Parts: sequence; C-alpha cells; structure tokens
Amino acid sequence: MKKSCNWLFDYPNLQIYQYEEGFKFSLDSILLAEFAEIKKSDTKIIDLCTGNAVIPIILYYKFKKDILGVEVQDNIFSLAQESVKKNQMEEHISILHKNVLDLKDYFPGNNFDVVLCNPPYFKYQESSHVNLNEMKRVARHEILISLEQIMEVASYLLKEKGKFYLVHVPNRIDEIFIYAHQFGMAVKELQFIHSKLKDQPVMVLVTLVKGGHFGTKVYAPKEIQNCQTYQNLFRKG
Repeated sequence: MKKSCNWLFDYPNLQIYQYEEGFKFSLDSILLAEFAEIKKSDTKIIDLCTGNAVIPIILYYKFKKDILGVEVQDNIFSLAQESVKKNQMEEHISILHKNVLDLKDYFPGNNFDVVLCNPPYFKYQESSHVNLNEMKRVARHEILISLEQIMEVASYLLKEKGKFYLVHVPNRIDEIFIYAHQFGMAVKELQFIHSKLKDQPVMVLVTLVKGGHFGTKVYAPKEIQNCQTYQNLFRKG
C-alpha cells in the first residue's frame, strides 16, 4: 500500500506518514491535542487508539513531555513508529502495539496522570454501512472496542484526579455522561466544534476527571471552517 509523508498542517517541521488510499489522520486528533492541558507535574501520559501518532507528536512539540501511544492495527502501528522517527522523537514517544482492552493486563491501575483518546465514533452492527477498507472500518466503527470499554480502561489507568481528554460526536454525549458516572469520573469541560456556527456541532471535546466533583464548564462554541491555524485555538478561562 502506497504511503506518503506529509507536513502536519502548520506545525513547524512536523511531518506524518499516512497511506494515500487508506488510513489518514483527521482534524479531530489535532483539536484534541490542542484542547488538552498538560501540567508540569504530569509525568505519565498515554494516548489510546493513537493511529499514526498525531496526538503524541503534537503534545511533545508543545509540552516536551514523554508520551506513550497505543495502537492495535499492524499497518497503522508501523506508520506511528515511522512518524515518531521522522520527527526525531523516538527517545520521548513510545508506541505500544496492543489492543486497549489488554492494557489492564499490562499496566497497574491508578498509574497515569493524563489519558487521551480519539476513538471509533460509530456503533457497529451487522447491518451497519461500513467502509470496505479494513483500516478505516476499524478506526471509525466500534468493531474492536466500544465507548463504554474505552472509558472503563481510561478510568482504570488514571490516578485519582487524573484527567481524561476525549473527542467524540455530539449525539453520543449522553452516553459519555452515563459512563463517566459508571466509572467514577466527572465531566468537567465541554467544547463543541462547528464547521459553521449556524450549523449543528460536528464534534465535542471533553475533559473528564477521575474522582472529580459535579460541575461542568461549557465553553463558547468554536467555528473551524476558516481557521488558518489550529495552534492555541482554545483559550480556557
């Protein structure tokens, strides 16, 4: 399968490997990396469903923190490794070739300060209309893992008061609140993303805190249609 190395939007000197007719990174990953806040005290960071490692690469560029990415698909795992090497970040970003569901057997609980995830968005049934390309199919549909399972694993991995940053589609936000309560997390921040402000939001960025108190801050919606840069897009206050 033919692959190419592309510049990562307008991030200086950052490049990413992707397949020309297969899996490609999405804007969702860039926005999640920009939305996340990494503190000086955060020393253990993990990105679930990392794809070709866009989120770890941007986060290291911004915060200079060591990061672990987890990717289950063989070909995409290879892209992630190549992308990390291309950006000369091998000493700071590690990619683990595992199913997220297996991480409970790999790491002890209460272990990470920050967990991030850009997961498959769509529920899977035999009647679902899915992409014929396997890489795209697994990346978009809950074939190997569900939202509930991801949130359970995230809660398991997080230290008390650790943060989970998630990007998803708005029509599943009710499930996010339900699973947050189920697995001992509180939804603390919501950021809706619109192509145009007059249209319905196309995605939502969520901050959850393990063992957090009730109370959710909802930020003013963001329009992205004419963005010239996504760097420092979110000014939280």
